[in-house]
Amino acid sequence: MSAADRLLRSGPPGAEAVVDEYRDRALPLVEQLAGKGFRDQWEALAGLGVLCLDAPEPGPGASAGAAAPGPVTRSLAMIEGIGLAGADPGVVYAMASQVFGMEYPLRAVLPAGAWRSVARIQEGRELLCHALTERKGGSDPLSMDTRATRDGDGYVLEGAKTFITAAPVADLALVFARTEQGRSPFSLSAFLFPVATAGVTRAEAFAKTALPGVPMGELAFDGVRLDAGSLVGGEGSGLAILSSTTTWERALLLGYALGPMRRTLQRLTDWASERGHFGRRMGSSHQVAARISDMALVLHRSRTLLYAMAARLDAGTPTRRLSAEAALTKISVSEDYVRLTEHATALSGVRAFIADSELPADLHSPMAALTYAGPNDLLRIGVAREFGLPVEN
Repeated sequence: MSAADRLLRSGPPGAEAVVDEYRDRALPLVEQLAGKGFRDQWEALAGLGVLCLDAPEPGPGASAGAAAPGPVTRSLAMIEGIGLAGADPGVVYAMASQVFGMEYPLRAVLPAGAWRSVARIQEGRELLCHALTERKGGSDPLSMDTRATRDGDGYVLEGAKTFITAAPVADLALVFARTEQGRSPFSLSAFLFPVATAGVTRAEAFAKTALPGVPMGELAFDGVRLDAGSLVGGEGSGLAILSSTTTWERALLLGYALGPMRRTLQRLTDWASERGHFGRRMGSSHQVAARISDMALVLHRSRTLLYAMAARLDAGTPTRRLSAEAALTKISVSEDYVRLTEHATALSGVRAFIADSELPADLHSPMAALTYAGPNDLLRIGVAREFGLPVEN
């Protein structure tokens, strides 16, 4: 192990072992999956257990090693590991979104029987999407138009959602809809149901410049009849469920970026060490060395923040007490992802913009991370409120 690798292994030993394990297990799959579609990649990587919330029981011949990480830390380490192996960042992003933004919050709120009925999503055979945003806005959920109207023992759903990760290929949808008029915190409800339900229409996938490996699209609902069992939590609990899903996402979604960040740093470090530059190795330049060090700094900071959030959640800290920390973590890691990529682009020169060069740089995907789970500018407003400032959106 190189000195650089040791420097970046700042997580708990058990978590580092999981990162190594899933990197090594994913490496041969990544080669086999080159050129395959999203669903093929999803199912193959899910077959490694990446979407499973509980660790498998150790086999009879398992040896004692580092203390096993908690389930949330383990999930984060698995996500980092497959990203470090070079799995498509869009697929890794979608997996992180399902695990942290949907699976963990749903397991906490669904009755045991209801959870068991959808737990197959952990095997990768069915895919879940999170439908909140509407054309008129997403950061203000109380302005939504999508409505679920009581009809006998069930509901009738009308409206549309957009910018939904994996909507074009998803099997199940977690949909937020209005069940009361006005801006009361109890005016929204959440529903979980198959996308194949009569009255649900998928639009074509958007042509994206960021994370093109995962499809994004729209869902329209025209007289969709939902039974009472589709309701998640109770009627009027949608905003509380949304608060939980967004806190989970802000806390850990950016775990998908750790693998690409580490790969970029390693690639640039190797290149600067070997490339000739004005009669010397490029890495002997103070400016180059400073950029490499800054890349290591932001990666170290990002890993430290993300694994600290995972530890808090493993310790049972309620999400309502983590909203500000989760927002700060998301702001910091997403902006550090952009900084690291900017440094890589500066060091790579024109090679950063040649698709088949040894040093291509994807600037769109890190920049897009600034908007996931809420734009950073709006998250800063929420943090400022925690300090008592009378700031409004």
